[in-house]
Formats: sequence, C-alpha cells, structure tokens
Amino acid sequence: MSISGSAKLAGVLGWPVSHTLSPRLHGYWLEHYDIDGAYVPLPVRPENFSNAVRALGDLGFRGANVTVPHKETAFAAMDDVSDMAKTLRAINTIVIADDGTMFGDNTDGYGFMESLRAGAAGIELQDQPVVVLGAGGASRAIVAALLTDGAGEVRVFNRTLERAEALAKDIGGAVRPEPMSALAGAIADAALLVNTTSLGMIGHAPLEIDISALPSDAVVADIVYSPLETDLLKQARTQGHRVVDGLGMLLHQARPAFAAWFGIDPEVTPELRAAALVNQNVQ
Repeated sequence: MSISGSAKLAGVLGWPVSHTLSPRLHGYWLEHYDIDGAYVPLPVRPENFSNAVRALGDLGFRGANVTVPHKETAFAAMDDVSDMAKTLRAINTIVIADDGTMFGDNTDGYGFMESLRAGAAGIELQDQPVVVLGAGGASRAIVAALLTDGAGEVRVFNRTLERAEALAKDIGGAVRPEPMSALAGAIADAALLVNTTSLGMIGHAPLEIDISALPSDAVVADIVYSPLETDLLKQARTQGHRVVDGLGMLLHQARPAFAAWFGIDPEVTPELRAAALVNQNVQ
C-alpha cells in the first residue's frame, strides 16, 4: 500500500529496536484496514531519549510505543499517565494530543489478560490464588493486572527473593513473595501459573520446575514466544492443563495503542499471528 503526505504516523522507540515485531504487527493492521498511515522503528540511544521523545509531536507523530531500555525514562517525560503506568512507573505507549501534550500508558498487563481470556476461555480468577514466576518488568505489569482482575492472592517466585519482596512492596495488595523452595506447595491450589522470566526462551537456560502438584483445571501461561511451545507448556499440556503461549500478549498489548493512533480497535486473528511469525526464529 502507499501513503500520502497526510499519513498518520507512529513508531517504536528503543535501543536496539531491530528485534521488535511491532512494525510488522502495526503494518499488518494498517494494510488490513486500508489506513493511510505508517509505523516505523525509531532507534534512540539512551542519552538522546529526552530530546527524541519531545520531538515526536513536532514531527507529526500521533504517538509511539516504548521498549527497552526506555520504559522508565519515558514515564518521567510524560505530561500525564494512566493509573496503571503510575503503579508501574513505566510506560510502553505514548499518545500525543493535537496540542502536543503526551499521555503515557502501560498496556503490558492488559495484553496478558486479553491473551489469557482468548487462550483459556472462561477462566475465573476471582478470589483464586495465582503463581507468578519472575519479578522483572513484565512480572510487575502482569501482577498488577491480575490484582485488578480480582485474583485472590498472587504468589511471586524469583531466584532472588529480594526482587520478589521489592515487587510486593511496590505493587501492594495481596502479593506474597516466596522463595523457590516453596513452589511445590504454593502451586497445589493455584488456578493459574505464569512464567514471566526468559527461562525456556531460545538461547536461554531452561526453566526446570516440577508442576505435577498443579490442580488439573489450572491454566499454565508462558510469556516466552520463541519457541511458541516452551518446555513448561509441553509439560503442562502433557498433564492435561490448558496452556497459553506468549505471542498473544505481544499482539493484544498493541491494540490500545493502534486504536488511539489510527482510530480502529484492531482484531487479533490467526492471520495476524501467522504474519507476526514470518521469518522469525520461532518454533
């Protein structure tokens, strides 16, 4: 498709940014919905970020996504932010108003919950215990979203307990940091187990845990999408659990940004999933 001189513009800020699938996702939607617009990668060194982000409005951009290592720095540069962004003190989405003011949001948790609902239809987490592996940025967003959705208790496990304790302190609510040695007992009544670490990703160490104590109706999710079916998901499927892979989170977290910039709430379809995986090292 071609674009005109009045095309709507958006992009993704990161360093590096060559690895991101975001241009492919948004490009697919722009073509699918026949929108006069463009979404471009914007590689920005950390020392240049402040100047770059403030220039977006002057260059006619409607907004941008933000990826590592800029999510926390971008939070401080916004004129206003969402409640979720305030909780996490990090953003992944910028929306620029006509007057140039910038609104920051964090849609990672939204993306996870939408992917979970799509991949495990009818899952009910209200007042139910959930186990989350990892205490990094993705974990923070997912834990906050789970609490907002009504999870009864979120048990956070991390190789370094102090990081799990810091997450619990920052997020607040019914978050319980736990040592890895307590995992078997903690999953025995869990409705959901989520891996938010990079363990199990291609090129990383495997995630070596025993999930045989999980209730048979528990759902297992992994935010890793390379490979699509991690060893954790294979183990869970073998035991009869419903599983949710990591690609859905990536696709669904992009929807609110696209809607804000281009005026259409896009669908996550099998065709989009296939387009996202073309020429990718995903098995």
